[in-house]
Amino acid sequence: MTIRYRIVPKNPEAHLFEVACTVTEPDPAGQRFSLPAWIPGSYLVRDFARHVVSIRAESAGREIALEKLDKQTWRAAPCARPVVVTAVVYAWDLSVRGAHLDATHGFFNGTSVFLRVIGRERERCEVEIRRPAGARYRGWRVATALSRAGAPAHGFGRYAAADYDELIDHPVEMGTFDLVRFAACGIPHEVAITGRHDTDLDRLRRDLARLCETQIRFWHGPRAGRPGGPKVPFDRYVFLVTAVGDGYGGLEHRASTALLCSRDDLPEAGVEKPGEGYRTFLGLASHEYFHTWNVKRLKPAAFTPYDLERENYTTLLWAFEGITSYYDDLLLVRSGLVSEKDYLEILGRSVTNLLRTPGRRVQTVAEASFDAWIKYYRQDENAPNAQVSYYLKGSLVALALDLTIRARTRGARSLDDVMRALWTRYGAKGIGVPERAIEGLAEEVASAPLRGFFDRALRSTRELPLAPLLAVAGLTLKAREAESASDRGGKAGKNGEARRRRASLGLRTSADPLGVRVTHVIAGGAGERAGVAAGDVVVAVDGLRASGATLEPRLARRRLGERVRLHLFRRDELHEVEAELAAPAADTAYLEANGRAKAGARFRAAWLDAK
Repeated sequence: MTIRYRIVPKNPEAHLFEVACTVTEPDPAGQRFSLPAWIPGSYLVRDFARHVVSIRAESAGREIALEKLDKQTWRAAPCARPVVVTAVVYAWDLSVRGAHLDATHGFFNGTSVFLRVIGRERERCEVEIRRPAGARYRGWRVATALSRAGAPAHGFGRYAAADYDELIDHPVEMGTFDLVRFAACGIPHEVAITGRHDTDLDRLRRDLARLCETQIRFWHGPRAGRPGGPKVPFDRYVFLVTAVGDGYGGLEHRASTALLCSRDDLPEAGVEKPGEGYRTFLGLASHEYFHTWNVKRLKPAAFTPYDLERENYTTLLWAFEGITSYYDDLLLVRSGLVSEKDYLEILGRSVTNLLRTPGRRVQTVAEASFDAWIKYYRQDENAPNAQVSYYLKGSLVALALDLTIRARTRGARSLDDVMRALWTRYGAKGIGVPERAIEGLAEEVASAPLRGFFDRALRSTRELPLAPLLAVAGLTLKAREAESASDRGGKAGKNGEARRRRASLGLRTSADPLGVRVTHVIAGGAGERAGVAAGDVVVAVDGLRASGATLEPRLARRRLGERVRLHLFRRDELHEVEAELAAPAADTAYLEANGRAKAGARFRAAWLDAK
């Protein structure tokens, strides 16, 4: 049997898709339909059913009763004829997770629009994607990794999926996008760019081709893509890129990814050496492409299969997101798209960001993984003090694990071998990874016990032993005070020392028309001790008006230990508090290479240049 869908951009100006689902042999007891509560890869219950504006059912051309059973489930009245359920879905979520439609383009993830036919999830699905009505849409095309079932290349028409899980794992872009094509290890790839941009498409094509080939060979070896070589788990791949004024995000799928980026992060034509923004974009593309293996196919047992109605708990997001975050930049180095110098700066920033997260002292990375559903995607003003990112700390755990295995095996084995073994034993076979399997496999690869390492790195709040591990690679990890509130880390002044000591209130702030708004109060800082709260607006310091431009210079003129008088508004009430200025923490990390350590240089070359 085939479940048939039809999706029509019914009213782009009002951001409305009309989506129909036809079941030829419905359940005699009344066919049930459900919309997913969350989308795989983004671990938060989002309740996509809240965007259903209206829904109806019919059979043989006559409307039949449709009973709503819970927030996301409906049951059609029993009938012996085919049932068609049609929903109108509001699509105004400009993100990689939902659906968005206006007169310029349309985008959707299947989890946002396609009803699941309960009990029939494993049956073949066909979807007819229709063009919006009107002359202004005649130039629109379709970009998706869905298999064509009658639709012309990049055209509207019929597409197919083996089952519901595959149907919702192929996002769709429609509009007047720019299209770039390239092959990586012989496999066709496409990049569809939506939004206004002036991208150097040739450079983007070349760079993504190098990156994708590096990753394919990482997983499958140098013969990947060749006749008789290892089989790559997809026949084609599509990058769906939406360029906006200010944005960042990505979501992985089995043969595609949806990326949201600043148009200024794309490489500009005529610029020989793109800047940091382009490295950011390449890192995002690298991250989501690595997920094609690590998450989409190699995934926790808790996700096999996904339960799309409720939370799916695992302690392994440190590995599936954190290890991916480690390799996204490392593989940029190995593909020649990022220099060793730039990579070491990136590592310094990662360590800096962890040091500036007091929550690392109260939440383990395993707990952060398990609590993703209620914490990571629902951060509030106290998040830095109470949480640690499984992306960030997970990437540094992966770094530490990689260096540990390399050191214990004298460079013979590495985390690369762990990942490829995981792929062979679990990912390639479609078997979910048990909660402790990665630890056991790492011990097997290292031929050494690693229980102490994992207990410390995953299940405690102790600091990671990064300094001694990096020393083996001929690198010295240092930390200093930030030179200014805007210091992003990774760079040091002369001899690694700050140019001046800076008095600190222990606050994170943003601009406000009245003064300076406090966004976060760092645990243990001067602001917390004085009673400053998140949401307060500081309007004066020692009787002088405060602003984003004046606050830091004014504090720079004060000595450590001095007391300052702050006037601030909390809601509509004026308060006065007194704070004793403290020294900022030495939380700006940076790495220096020891030019005299030849063994470390060889170790580092094998790590960063691995083939």
